[in-house]
Amino acid sequence: MASPSSPPPSPSSSSSSSSSSSSCSPSHVVFYFTLALVLGGFSITVSYGSDSDSTPAAQSPQAAVSHFISLSASRTLRTSGFTVTAALLQISPELFLSSPNSTIFAIADSHISNASLSPHLLKSLLRYHTSPLRASLDDLLNAPQGSCLPTLYRNKSLSVTKTDRRNRTVHINRVFISHPNLFQEGSISIHGVPRPFAAVDAEYDVIQTPECDDDFGVVSGGLKKMKNKKRSNVEWARVVRVLSSKGFVSFAIGLHSVLDKLLEDEWNVSSVTIFVPPRLELEGGRHYPKALLEEVVRFHIVPQRLTHKDLMALPARTLLTTLVRGDDQPLEVTGVVSFVRELVIDGVRIVAPDAFVSKSFVVHGISRAFEVNDLPATQ
Repeated sequence: MASPSSPPPSPSSSSSSSSSSSSCSPSHVVFYFTLALVLGGFSITVSYGSDSDSTPAAQSPQAAVSHFISLSASRTLRTSGFTVTAALLQISPELFLSSPNSTIFAIADSHISNASLSPHLLKSLLRYHTSPLRASLDDLLNAPQGSCLPTLYRNKSLSVTKTDRRNRTVHINRVFISHPNLFQEGSISIHGVPRPFAAVDAEYDVIQTPECDDDFGVVSGGLKKMKNKKRSNVEWARVVRVLSSKGFVSFAIGLHSVLDKLLEDEWNVSSVTIFVPPRLELEGGRHYPKALLEEVVRFHIVPQRLTHKDLMALPARTLLTTLVRGDDQPLEVTGVVSFVRELVIDGVRIVAPDAFVSKSFVVHGISRAFEVNDLPATQ
């Protein structure tokens, strides 16, 4: 409450306040309400993550400098319209500045002010848009196309997919950097982007991160091509994108979630055939636990390229090896059902033959998922 000696508000300030209030549209109300929820979720997470009984230590000079820089960066972001990232950088700088150097790709508010994003999912998304390297626009322009930029999210990397030195433009994961060099100070570099580098699936609480070209990696804090690194001949990142674009979203998400293990175990596979069901879930719409999901995904992938014509040419009862370890349960070519003229594999009809065909993989749509024997019981 104002003290008796406080001067009354001036007419100009009153009119300014009223005009400001009247200009607040319903969309702005929703935006700020959503932002409050997001920040509240982060505040709770940070509070539970700290030790309430501990006494705060004296702030070191280095920490004080980092705090000053983060405040300055936050002001710059806010001025440029990246309100959500500005607020999060101010209240939870540890999300972005957990390494000596940082490059932050600030996402446009319209893509991260969504109330359906859980704090966990938003945190993952932000860490995927933060690199432990300091990379200015010039650094990115000088990087070879296809270079990988490490992130703070699960050892995932961003890909420099396109550079244009003449127009001084850069694309990361095929997304144009719309606001390059927003902030360049000390060990921090910040750029603005119009949309996320990865697809977000709020239902599954995951982000679908494309795979960076395995021919490239980051060493000694700089971008450099690496040699003699195991690389799969299958374009797995493209497979995930194709599945999503063809409407096989459930299988695309399942494949993406186990992709790291597949790349580790099956790096020498040169081509694959993927049989994709419309849904990939247990009875009642429940999602597979990750350990089971890997086996189910593997069972729908054959380590050779087989078009519909190739499959039609195979004799009935031909066994097809899958990526299931141990090869205990191959798929069997049942044959063609005469009255519908559809090829049947392991008792399941191919309803969308050759849904996508490339040099290294073929996708066939099937009527339902194959039944995997000896799966552990699930609750």
